Amino acid sequence: MRKYLILLLILSFTLINCEKDDICIDTTTPKLIIVFYDNAIPAEKKAVTSLTVWAEGNENLYENKLLDSIAIPLDLNQNRTTYILDNKSFKDTIEFTYERKDIFVSRSCGYKTIFENLQIESITDNWIKNDTIKNTTIENETAAHLTIFH
Repeated sequence: MRKYLILLLILSFTLINCEKDDICIDTTTPKLIIVFYDNAIPAEKKAVTSLTVWAEGNENLYENKLLDSIAIPLDLNQNRTTYILDNKSFKDTIEFTYERKDIFVSRSCGYKTIFENLQIESITDNWIKNDTIKNTTIENETAAHLTIFH
């Protein structure tokens, strides 16, 4: 009888100490969504041929791609990020500034960063003709935040 009692106690402690598995299904830190439009016909999307994109000091995010939109991450440790967009003929540099706000999502996901007051600090105009910030707060990836006309 004593063996059963000890076995029951061990089994009880084992079950009590188990935790449920936490799996993160919530969204994480969103990326900046940029959509490219035709400068001559502003309502019409226009893909960039041979687009290469990289952040200053980092490796390429996109390399020689035909794309009409991109999703790029912003720096989580600073309030500015500089990107170079190369269309094989010309390079343009865009410097973004923003404010970071960390939000607790859950125990399994941890924190995510929301970017507020997005602004373009500087932009070269080699092949990019114009830009429009559609949304100054980046909290999801469901819609474009920035449009670039070329």
